[in-house]
Amino acid sequence: MRVGVVTGFRAEAAVLKRDDAIVTMSGGDPAKSLALAEALLREGIAGLMSFGLAGGLAPRVAPGTLVLATGIVDRDKVRDTDAAWLARLAASLPEAVPGRILAGERIIANASDKRRLHLETGALAVDMESGPVALAASRANIPFMAIRAIADPAERSLPPAALVGLTASGGYAIGAILRSLLLEPRQLPALIRLARDSRRGLDALLRGGAHLGPGLGLG
Repeated sequence: MRVGVVTGFRAEAAVLKRDDAIVTMSGGDPAKSLALAEALLREGIAGLMSFGLAGGLAPRVAPGTLVLATGIVDRDKVRDTDAAWLARLAASLPEAVPGRILAGERIIANASDKRRLHLETGALAVDMESGPVALAASRANIPFMAIRAIADPAERSLPPAALVGLTASGGYAIGAILRSLLLEPRQLPALIRLARDSRRGLDALLRGGAHLGPGLGLG
């Protein structure tokens, strides 16, 4: 049994190196995430998973917290994750927090926007892969799950360099980051803090990934 996995970036994809998973990377592009999920379906996979970092929306959910999605809020619709898969993962990852994840179309950078979206949707986190992957799974009527780790808490706004710092190929745009820092050097402490918090998120994904069980917990 193999599970198809869609991640956003290389660092996230590198966490999952398993024979029971086909791991792809969208570069944080929702349209590409959907295309990748649909391509994975043609490989005959048993389930689809969204895996990686996420922005925090709920207050007091710290960086490095693993979120097990109970459902994906996509505009005015909620697509539930597979209940049996969720139950197995919750048993394997007792430190993880269950809750809804918001399907994002862009990075949510402002703390006030994060608070508003949490109040409007009840979602704990937001990412740009889970929505398209949940849609593909729903259309194909196969199990779907999302595991995301908080990389930036709801209480903090992202520095400008974070919005230009990632490439479509899933890496870091070092030149763009340096140019942003030259224009606004005062953002450096916030950027360092974000890098540290993102590392906590990746470490949590690495630890959690080691305990997912066969088929990434699907069974």
